Amino acid sequence: MTVDGPGALESPAEAAFAQEVASGEPILEVRDLIKHFPLTKGVLFKKQVGAVKAVDGVSFDLMQGETLGIVGESGCGKSTLAKVLMNLEPATGGSVKYKGEEISKLSGAGLKAVRRNIQMVFQDPYTSLNPRMTVGDIIGEPFEIHPEVAPKGDRRKAVQDLLDVVGLNPEYINRYPHQFSGGQRQRIGIARGLALKPEVIICDEPVSALDVSVQAQVINLLEQLQGEFNLSYMFIAHDLSIVRHISDRVGVMYLGRMVEIGSDLEIYEHATHPYTQALLSAVPVPDPAARESRDRIVLTGDVPSPANPPSGCRFRTRCWLAQERCATEVPLLAVPAWLSGLAAHESACHFAAERGETTPGEQSESG
Repeated sequence: MTVDGPGALESPAEAAFAQEVASGEPILEVRDLIKHFPLTKGVLFKKQVGAVKAVDGVSFDLMQGETLGIVGESGCGKSTLAKVLMNLEPATGGSVKYKGEEISKLSGAGLKAVRRNIQMVFQDPYTSLNPRMTVGDIIGEPFEIHPEVAPKGDRRKAVQDLLDVVGLNPEYINRYPHQFSGGQRQRIGIARGLALKPEVIICDEPVSALDVSVQAQVINLLEQLQGEFNLSYMFIAHDLSIVRHISDRVGVMYLGRMVEIGSDLEIYEHATHPYTQALLSAVPVPDPAARESRDRIVLTGDVPSPANPPSGCRFRTRCWLAQERCATEVPLLAVPAWLSGLAAHESACHFAAERGETTPGEQSESG
């Protein structure tokens, strides 16, 4: 039983949230996470005729103190995944554990305790801040919901300290969002995310709306804050170069599923999934000579609808390695037994191999 207010009794879950997690141990464990949005027909008597499978069986761990980058093309389910982890969207199925405690079904005081420890930085700094509130009110609003973090008399000083931490003048506390540039607004969003001293911050494309020079400033700020406050980040982005710069590990999503996950070196230099290889081949190269000589992978066909994904491997309709097995058997996200070295990381492909190499399975299928 949990009682709100001063002297509240802690539930077992809330007590677990206060425990320390050692560096390198999982702080967030996601298993077979599913989020389907129903498709209905009719006006008065609505009947479900299908579902958009935005997230469909995603599994990964976020370690204490690390940055896990999530990449993939638009519509693959990255932002939906972030919202489900925050419980802004209820999960259709699967499990999300924070410090070993299931949080996907929490509500009330339990959910409030989770959200103090897991915060989010949103994509658009123009719409994520209330234009009618001052910066002081925006950053200080979490203290109204969690008064135990900062007593009322200390809140102004706490907000000014947060502004200073993210590189803004503490005297800006009475200004409004429209008086700031895009990069400054994103810093305000980061300050709001830090207000409750969280352990995990989910960054949903936090720099995609910013200029390149400002992107670098915000990325450097995030790295600096991670060292100062021992934060764990889940960093969602389209820009593969930014993800490589900030991430310890990288997960690649396609049509609601994780298709490959590994360290930044494993993914960028030893990718084994065809989709990851196609993504990396599309990264712009600043050297004109290298740009002309490199071998691009141009995918044919459109991305299938998440309301009606292909059977078996979801990437098979655009994959140059696809065989009959790919249409009938769903590939598991696991380390392929035939790979070694840096290529031996989790990849959801029946014929996982580094680019230009073949696998024993691929040879037997074609032979």
